[in-house]
Amino acid sequence: MQKSTINNSLEQFWSLTTADAFKHVSSTDKGLSNSEVKGRLKKYGANTFKAQSRSSAVILFLMQFKNPITILLIGAALLSMGLGDFSDAFIILFIILVSSSLGFWQEKGAANAVAELLKMVQIKCRIVRDEKEIELPVETVVPGDIILLSAGDVIPAESLLLESKELFIDEAAFTGETFPVEKSVGIVDAGATLAKRSNSLFMGSHVISGKARALVITTGKQTEFGIISDRLRLKNPETDFEKGIRQFGYLLMEITLVLVLVIFAINILLHKPALDSFLFSLALAVGLTPQLLPAIISVNLSVGARAMAKQKVIVKRLSSIENFGCMNILCSDKTGTITDGKVTLKYALDIEGTHSNKTLEYAWLNATMQQGFKNPIDAAIRYSYQGNADGFTVQSEIPYDFNRKRLTIQVKNEKENIAITKGALNAILDICDTAETASGQVIQMKDKSGAIDDEYKKLSAEGFRLLGVAYKKGSNDKNFTRANEDKMIIA
Repeated sequence: MQKSTINNSLEQFWSLTTADAFKHVSSTDKGLSNSEVKGRLKKYGANTFKAQSRSSAVILFLMQFKNPITILLIGAALLSMGLGDFSDAFIILFIILVSSSLGFWQEKGAANAVAELLKMVQIKCRIVRDEKEIELPVETVVPGDIILLSAGDVIPAESLLLESKELFIDEAAFTGETFPVEKSVGIVDAGATLAKRSNSLFMGSHVISGKARALVITTGKQTEFGIISDRLRLKNPETDFEKGIRQFGYLLMEITLVLVLVIFAINILLHKPALDSFLFSLALAVGLTPQLLPAIISVNLSVGARAMAKQKVIVKRLSSIENFGCMNILCSDKTGTITDGKVTLKYALDIEGTHSNKTLEYAWLNATMQQGFKNPIDAAIRYSYQGNADGFTVQSEIPYDFNRKRLTIQVKNEKENIAITKGALNAILDICDTAETASGQVIQMKDKSGAIDDEYKKLSAEGFRLLGVAYKKGSNDKNFTRANEDKMIIA
């Protein structure tokens, strides 16, 4: 298969300068316009591995005829036609058609329902379009797009770094290396292995920490992940029920064949006419075939699927219903399934477990003014406190990452300069040596560590997720760094 023009010219894009990369994908540092994107989507297709096959419905219908019992019945119908018994042949074929249509209708409806559900859980990414930052599904990404990344983001396409700040990427899917890989802007030798392409981002990896701005080079099946996906493409595994039906079908075929041969041989030994003996054996084969079995199976499974649909369970394959009944333990992602998937702020407490406006205000400043990883917890904090920034501006920021498990932002106004850190409670306690009481007195952490631990255990047992908020005085002359995340005061 011939590769696209972009893929031919950029097989070693990591060895190009930024200017050359922009030139080859016909883009600029301002990103693409919506009109350009429409043309590129037609040229390169959607950024996905799944082929949009128009014949999928036909294939699904034909798949209903693959089991041995149905094949046996079709053979019986053909034999009936050969014997001149067209009425029996018509009845058998009608039963097969009704049974297969029932299975097709149920599985087609389930597939459509699942497709609609998948539209609701699309993975999105931040893209620069028409010089504006917007959030769009990853399927709409095209070569030449500018993407913006932060901690937690999935890399939507093969990209060349334009800007990065303390960027670490998990590339375990490609290299097998469990530790995050540091990425930075630069030029890498054309012969560098995938693990050494420090200026490149690969589709399917994800951001552990830091921020980045990158230029999309290739999408979909042209990416490394797309190539791997094609190699590993497998058919749906056979369910236990399908295996049982298949084995039963083969058993029927074997029994029928043996009986036909035995009866034909006996008739010949008894000196019956060979043609009459052959026709009698074929008629016996038709009679032994369980014509109604496929219909009975399809009807019963469809009834089960409809009953499950009333309980808001979509069954994609009828044959999987029997497997459901064999389950002892079902594991499910709880968010959106048994929970609403919405985070709300319940308490803002001081170290003594009472409400604290200062804790809430500092958490709100941290959540509102940080520019990194957008998450539901920050949104809940912003929604719960209707404050104002009081002229605060951001002087520096240390983005959230999954190693530190905290985020620090340094803000200042005319009166003060403070660094506020918010994150997992244990991660915050590790960098604090003092604590602030409800009266504003700063005391040693060791005097309150037991009380904080008791409160943590109590609230955790009630199902709450606890974050810690700490602060420290900053300086207008010096930006706050990771090295300064120590000796802080927990609020």
